[in-house]
Amino acid sequence: MYSLPVLGSGKTVEAQLPERVNPHVLYEVVRWQLASRRRGTASTKTRGMVSYTSKKMYPQKHTGRARHGDYGAPIFVGGGTVFGPQPRDYSYTLPKKVRRLGLEMALADRAQQGKLFLVERFEGVAGKTKEFVAWLRAHNLEGPSLLLVTSDPLVARSARNLPQVRVLAPEGLNVYDILHQEVLVMEASAWDVVKARLGGEGE
Repeated sequence: MYSLPVLGSGKTVEAQLPERVNPHVLYEVVRWQLASRRRGTASTKTRGMVSYTSKKMYPQKHTGRARHGDYGAPIFVGGGTVFGPQPRDYSYTLPKKVRRLGLEMALADRAQQGKLFLVERFEGVAGKTKEFVAWLRAHNLEGPSLLLVTSDPLVARSARNLPQVRVLAPEGLNVYDILHQEVLVMEASAWDVVKARLGGEGE
């Protein structure tokens, strides 16, 4: 059981998250995420794809030179590539239970470190970047990289241009972004959405 501080209110919210964080589960989920993001568009031309004449370079015998068929052979500059990369899909299936457990453990990791905060309202933030900078300064969050989870378009617009801030909708919260940023700040309403994703076991 963790007590998550609610910034600006002095209150806390009780959260039921794993007591023990398994780094291997986090590794598996991050590896699955990054594999799914790979475009897989790398492509090389094989010997049959290069634009060279297929005419034999010189007679097979009596020249004193090695036997060659055409300039498209892999040993020549500009020739085809042997076993080079071809377009492919790098994604694979990871069980839903592992994905859910990975998200729970990533949240627990931030909670253990005291870097998971909830916010009821972003006071004074109405769409301007300087307003969000002032809000960060007021809560001593200027320095670290920050993952902001919000469904408020004005708050998202205020924060999205800051290089140290990554903005996500509650539905897009994921293990990689949680671990990639130092601090996680979530709207209280976003926390309810995340609890629903975790099967109602967030509190």
